Amino acid sequence: MEEAFFEDRDSFSCSICLDILKDPVTTSCGHSYCMGCIEGCWDQDDLKGVYSCPECRQTFVQRPVLNRNTLLVIVVEKLKHTALHTAPPAHCFAGPGDVECDFCTGRKHKAIMSCLACLASYCETHLQPHYDVPALKKHMLVKASTQLQEKICSHHDKLLEVYCRTDQQCICLLCVMDEHKGHDTVSAAAERTEKQKQVGEKQQKSQQRIQEREKEMQELRQAVDSLKLSAQAAVDDSQRIFAELIRTMETRCSEVKELIRAQENAEVNQAEGLLERLEQEVAELRRRDAELEQFSHTEDNIQFLQRFKDHSAPPVSEEMPEKLIDAELEQFSHTEDNIQFLQRFKDHSAPPVSEEMPISAAVVAVHILQSAKPSTRAAASGPQYNGKVLSRRQF
Repeated sequence: MEEAFFEDRDSFSCSICLDILKDPVTTSCGHSYCMGCIEGCWDQDDLKGVYSCPECRQTFVQRPVLNRNTLLVIVVEKLKHTALHTAPPAHCFAGPGDVECDFCTGRKHKAIMSCLACLASYCETHLQPHYDVPALKKHMLVKASTQLQEKICSHHDKLLEVYCRTDQQCICLLCVMDEHKGHDTVSAAAERTEKQKQVGEKQQKSQQRIQEREKEMQELRQAVDSLKLSAQAAVDDSQRIFAELIRTMETRCSEVKELIRAQENAEVNQAEGLLERLEQEVAELRRRDAELEQFSHTEDNIQFLQRFKDHSAPPVSEEMPEKLIDAELEQFSHTEDNIQFLQRFKDHSAPPVSEEMPISAAVVAVHILQSAKPSTRAAASGPQYNGKVLSRRQF
């Protein structure tokens, strides 16, 4: 009874609401409906004055009197009660994408196996005969598939179980005797074994090639990492070298500045000494000039002649030469072209410095003041630098 309820649900369903009968009634023509469904249907027929059965379309001039089918009520209620306790799980029914059982009626159950001999799919219940009946035990069962028709020959509706090597396609036994007669044919299982061997060889070669490529990739990654490390080491060494060069240049720059300042102080001190002597000489000359001016206005001839001897004596030193600096050097100092000035600066500087000479030694060799030969012994007795007399124009 339970199996009848699940597999022949339509027998206990109302054809109007398509659900299990509720308060079932049976018409005189033998069809059963829900009390509410048939009453509602005939309520619409009141305007016509003619009533009909929704199933067979039998008409009634007068509206039939409906009585509750007591037996059917008991059966349906019992089946409903049984269904609540024995209803199969929801996952047993076929859903979207599932293979439906070909032998289920009503709501289809999900097929679990397909028979290549019967060319049908079965749920767990309907598959049981293939395990129990000796004749069905010989059938080949495979996992339920929606592509079952692809295993059937389109010409003979037989199972494809032979492989034609000549045409390289699967065929049935009737095809071997028909259009593939005389072709090189083998069983599908034998060809599968051969093809499987070829697939295994290709897979082995593919895996070997993958291993080779992975090894090459690993070596390439190691080479890239080594290159990065080498480049970083070169950058670090360059930074270290340039940092040392910068420190050395800064140290040399400081030494050059100190040497230049020391030389400047020495030269300035000598120049200031010469300036002081010149100032003294000028003061003495002015004093003597004032005396001569006063002496020149002496009105007494005798007194003038008597004192002339005292004022005719030569001065202690003669006048310093107006220009002791070299004319060529003076012309070079007025050069307006900066590029020409820098290019000729070496020719007018101190004696050339050897490329191998240290920076400090080259600075010592530079002469800030140029030499000039004195015109008198008094000028020669003035301040000297490196044995050369310093002129006024050199300050």
